[in-house]
Amino acid sequence: MTEPTPPMTVAVARPSVRAGLLAAVVISALTLGLATFELSMADWPSGFVLLGIVPLAALLFFGCGVWSMTQLLRIQKDGLKFALPFLVCALTLLILASAPLHQIALQQNFRWHRGERERIVAMVEAGELKPNVSYNKSLIALGETAPNVSVGKDIVVDEADEGTYVLFLTSRGLKHYFTGFLRVPPRGDPKKFFEFEDKPPSQLERYDESWYFVAN
Repeated sequence: MTEPTPPMTVAVARPSVRAGLLAAVVISALTLGLATFELSMADWPSGFVLLGIVPLAALLFFGCGVWSMTQLLRIQKDGLKFALPFLVCALTLLILASAPLHQIALQQNFRWHRGERERIVAMVEAGELKPNVSYNKSLIALGETAPNVSVGKDIVVDEADEGTYVLFLTSRGLKHYFTGFLRVPPRGDPKKFFEFEDKPPSQLERYDESWYFVAN
């Protein structure tokens, strides 16, 4: 007699959190990126795009956080791996609350582009670059082939008694709002830059002996 064949065992697929974890990572990375570079994207016309993107990203991150909390209820049954999405969202929230993301981005911008900006300043002081925009006597268009050291590849210059001020824009918004790195001549004062004649800068931070980050 042949022995009876034992019943086949069916492998039960174990629940996976991989897709949810990947979604949490992507949403968190998008949120951190927007928080870091929001100000530099505030120039026209991308500023209008941000009006829609930022609330949407905030809502998406909030939803991701709530969903990740529901996954904690599965830990006892399916394992600790279901805590990973929550940990990603919690870490992102901690970074948003404590890390000076925008300041870090500005410091990197200043270091990466300092050499090119100083070369352009030297050309302005030597008279090799002069205002060339018909509607603004203080504006120099660097041209399409120029390095991306100023928003719109335009710089603002102010010829004063103490020397030449040169502004490299990091953002440019509506109602003549701007931020940027201002190179001040040796005997100069950033508050004497002509853009601040009517109103002092709303933000003034020294980055080096002759360099300041300013906002009007």
